[in-house]
Amino acid sequence: MKPKRPQEVVQNDLFKTRLDEFLNPKHELYRLASKIDWARLDEEFGPFFEAEQGAPALSTRLIAGLHYLKHAEGLSDEAVVKRWVENGYWQYFCGETFFQHEVPCHPTSLTKWRQRIGEAGCEWLLLLTIEAGVATRTVKKRDFQSVTVDTTVQEKAVGFPTDGKLYEKCRRELVKLAGQHGLPLRQNYNKKAPLLLVQSHRYHHAKQMKRKQKALKQLKTLVGRVYRDILRQLPQQELAAQRGLQDALAKTQRILNQKHTDKNKLYSFHAPEVECISKGKAHKKYEFGVKVGITVTNKSNFVLGARSFPGNPYDGDTLYSCLEQAEILSGTRAKEAFVDLGYREREIPGVTLYKSRQKRGVHTRRLKTALKRRNAIEPVIGHMKNDGLLSRNYLKGQLGDAMNAVLCAAGHNMRLILRRLRIFWPEIGEAICRFLQNKTVQESVYVS
Repeated sequence: MKPKRPQEVVQNDLFKTRLDEFLNPKHELYRLASKIDWARLDEEFGPFFEAEQGAPALSTRLIAGLHYLKHAEGLSDEAVVKRWVENGYWQYFCGETFFQHEVPCHPTSLTKWRQRIGEAGCEWLLLLTIEAGVATRTVKKRDFQSVTVDTTVQEKAVGFPTDGKLYEKCRRELVKLAGQHGLPLRQNYNKKAPLLLVQSHRYHHAKQMKRKQKALKQLKTLVGRVYRDILRQLPQQELAAQRGLQDALAKTQRILNQKHTDKNKLYSFHAPEVECISKGKAHKKYEFGVKVGITVTNKSNFVLGARSFPGNPYDGDTLYSCLEQAEILSGTRAKEAFVDLGYREREIPGVTLYKSRQKRGVHTRRLKTALKRRNAIEPVIGHMKNDGLLSRNYLKGQLGDAMNAVLCAAGHNMRLILRRLRIFWPEIGEAICRFLQNKTVQESVYVS
């Protein structure tokens, strides 16, 4: 059921004090709360909920505000709900009138809300940060015509894949599912298989590779025995058991058959969408996740779009999609885009591309400065990973990859806006007031 519309509390409570009466109105979150169009979110998220079926959903402003704060501070669902109780500014930002002493919702409510709105709903959250950036003068509309595009890797929350770990993971999952569906196994190898995995790790540490390969071969044989034991019993089982075991059996078969030199290998049992991507980094040769395209303004480093690209496509093939997303969210079509050499041999109609170290066509001083500013997107990506949640994605599936990338972009914009409101506005406001007061005094003295 759709969330109930929040009713504005006009009458004060005798035993409670309103938040807007004791909070500092110059605080950045206090100021930002009035710059975001919360009513528009209620209208746009309405189609994601049933009209009259089920219990009323939580307030849209509450859940959206929690997501903004989560990705601005780089917190988990549990941490942001816990800290919300302790911070009056967070409660005011999320639409509360009086200070609350209990958590607003269970952390799993954020997960269910994300699954309901999907990537399109997350893009609405990013769009409102762009509008708030314009309203607070953090970014100017004319900056949307000149953008910088680059790609990075959003790593998944998986361990470094090795053959031994994958074999043991397959065996444990098959044994667990067999017990859940009542399949009797000849042997489950719960004692022998973990010892073989530990032995392989010790042999690798001692540089005894032949013994390591022998231990891994034995472990692979044990996994194959459990796999074939379940496969033989599967036709006699009920349809529910066959469906419950089908996915795990398919993953196990894929892991047992893949070789060291194969492409599109399975690197994680619980996240089969993970890909191995090499970006040429000296400190991290391989990264396991998904490629993400980031679009920012060239002058102010304000994020206009973030989109995931499963399948590890060539960087140049992602350019059109990135510019299209930035145009939809900002409402302005970019006239020029600054990219690195990974986008060579690609042209976009109506958009002038400038690549790193380009000399031809870069004659004016403005273009030379803008081309040098292309490198500024690298620290932007670094802040999204270190200050935000782009470095390690805990959301499930390809949809989780897409949503986390967009929400991390919204979180980065939130940090820029809050910094602008914290540093710029109070000082400028006080300076303007002093200037007007002095001017009024001077005029009164002159008239007298």
